[in-house]
This record gives sequence, structure tokens and C-alpha cells, in this order.
Amino acid sequence: MCRIFTAIIFLLFIFSSPLHAAEKNLNLTADSAILIEATTGRVIYEKNADVVRPPASMTKMMTCILGLENLFPDEKIKISQKAAYTEDSDLELQENDLISASELLRGMMLVSDNGGAVAIAEAVAGDVENFSKLMNEKAQEIGCTHTNFKNPNGLPDENHYSTARDMAKISMYCLENWDFRDIVSTQRETIHWIAPSNVTKRVENTNKLLATYKGMTGLKTGWTRAAGGCLAASAKRGDIELIAIIMHAPDTDTRFSDASTLLDYGFERVTSLYGIDKEQVEKKVFVRNGTKGSISVGLEEDLNYPLLKDEYKQNLTVEYDLPKVIDADVKAGDIVGKAKLKYNGKVVASVPFIAKEDVDAGFSIASTIVSLSEPFISVAENFLLMLA
Repeated sequence: MCRIFTAIIFLLFIFSSPLHAAEKNLNLTADSAILIEATTGRVIYEKNADVVRPPASMTKMMTCILGLENLFPDEKIKISQKAAYTEDSDLELQENDLISASELLRGMMLVSDNGGAVAIAEAVAGDVENFSKLMNEKAQEIGCTHTNFKNPNGLPDENHYSTARDMAKISMYCLENWDFRDIVSTQRETIHWIAPSNVTKRVENTNKLLATYKGMTGLKTGWTRAAGGCLAASAKRGDIELIAIIMHAPDTDTRFSDASTLLDYGFERVTSLYGIDKEQVEKKVFVRNGTKGSISVGLEEDLNYPLLKDEYKQNLTVEYDLPKVIDADVKAGDIVGKAKLKYNGKVVASVPFIAKEDVDAGFSIASTIVSLSEPFISVAENFLLMLA
């Protein structure tokens, strides 16, 4: 839950920020697009980013991450008739084929196999309908506000939709998983079946930018007649990683040129990533009615912010929103406050402070002194720290 809370905090302050988001006409062919910095979600550029559109096979990013989070890599998946007869199965899956979850996830993502997505859905949730519910629950946890999934592959359905902004949020979440990163950055692979044991298939990633764009790390292509050309593309150069989302491009080629244009613009604009290492920030908070008088608290994760060409580090300030006294019972990992990063006085990012240790409710001399001293806690703080 701490991780989800952190994601939501970033979405509130970063994804909603219009700063520098669309001051230049990039002449994109796609009807919707967005460019964000991958670790913070800061929007660098957007075009119709909240217009609801079909996401096509970009949907499979959600299918993949749910498969990674809910299946063991060597789990055996039996291909059902429904999965085998799903249209556009480039893996050529046959009913009763047996394949491991890791091989199926890799094959599904590289060639955008629709039947493979159905098989993953069935393995995780029993059927497509229940899996779609899990997809929507996860989308809400991530912070998506205009997304509804009806299937695991992105095949056309009028109630299956998302936005460029929501796809960027999903991409950002998925990139936190290193197994996901490994899959979407793979250019070509040989997929092995368990049964029939002699079946293998050499596959190549549908994301052509992996071979042509410097620093490309993923993510996922998409195309249907209704959705047009879609692409989630991520690339990293130095410390900077960017995510570009393209929706409803005219064809399968312009989605790649649009993404390249967006990423080029981003790498030209983003000059550095300002960061505060969570390991370098530790504070003390006093505890009333506890078995000890204070606990250590620290940042839940690093506090980062990308600076653009016309922005300067000296304009950044950090504010700690942290109570001086809290009540026991406290468990390690509980959120007790937050650190806010401001640019020219405006909050641009925030990360929770979490307890680093447990404190049970009960009695201690130090905690009793804290309670008695609370009315003048600011004056007595240094003295109390020596006791607690």
C-alpha cells in the first residue's frame, strides 16, 4: 500500500502539472500523445492526452504485469480452445499445447499474440471476464482515471478504452518490474514449448525502435483499424529515461516516427534528474503512550525531479511535512508524513515518510516525558532527543 500511495502522490503532483507540457508544436501525426520522465511521471509534452481511445495491443502491458505478479515463471499453462482460436495468434498456439508462463509471457509480448494473452488471463483468473476485473482494479490502484479493460489483448470492444495519460501511468508502473523490463527490451527470442516437446518458434519484437533508436528499452506496439497505430515507447540515455505514448496514428509506421520525434524532443529538453537519496534522510519522531519515546523515520523511496533546459537546481527546495509527536501503536512501514519538493514554491513531487521500526502501545519513562513535554515540544526537542 505504501508503494501505491507513493504512486498516487506522484500522479497528483506530476501528471496533473501543465508546466512546459505542450508549448511546442511537434507536428505529430497521432491524434493523442504524451511524453513523461519515467521515474517521476513528470509530463514533458502532451497532445489530447485525456481523450478516450482504444489502446489496441498496448493492453498487453497490463496483461503481462499481472502475469508476472501472479504466476510462477515455470508454471505450466495449458492452451484452451478459446485461446487457440483467438484471432491473430502469431505464436500459432494449438489447443492442449503446454508452455511455461515465462515463455508464454515473452512470446505474447514480442509478437503481440492475442491467444497467448487469453491463455495468461485464464491461468491467472480462470477466465477473461474475471481477469478483466483484475486489470481494472490494478489500473485504479496505479491511478488511471479513464481506463476500462474488457479483454487481455486489446481486440476491439466499445467498452475497452484508455487514454495516453493512463497508458503512461501503466507503462511507468510496469517498468518498475525488472522481469517486465527484460521482456520488452528483448529484440528477438526462441520460444520453447513443454508439449509438444519438439516445438520451438523464433520470434522478433514488433517494436522496430529496439533496433533503430538509441537507448530504446521497450515497450509495446498496438494496431487495430479502430485504434490506429499505437505505441508505448521507452528509452534511456544516461540517467534520463523517458516514456512516449502514441495513440491513433494513421498507420503502423508513423507511430514509430512520432515516438522518435517525442523522445528526441524530451532528451533535448531534460537536462538532469535532481534526486534526494532516501538513505541520506533520517528523522526522529516522538511517540506518546508507547514502549519507547521516539522512532526513526525515513523516505519510502528516493525523491526525484527532472529539470528542463530553462530550470535551475537552486530554485528547488525541500519541505518536510512531519509531525513532532505521534501515537503508538506504530509498525515499520506505516506512513507518518511526507517530504515535498518545491520549484519556485510550487510542489512538484512528494514522497511519504515511513516508520523504520515498530513501537507498541504501552508505558516507558521516555514516552511519558514526551507526553508531559508536548505543550512546549519545540523548546524541549533537543533535550527529549537525548532521553528518547
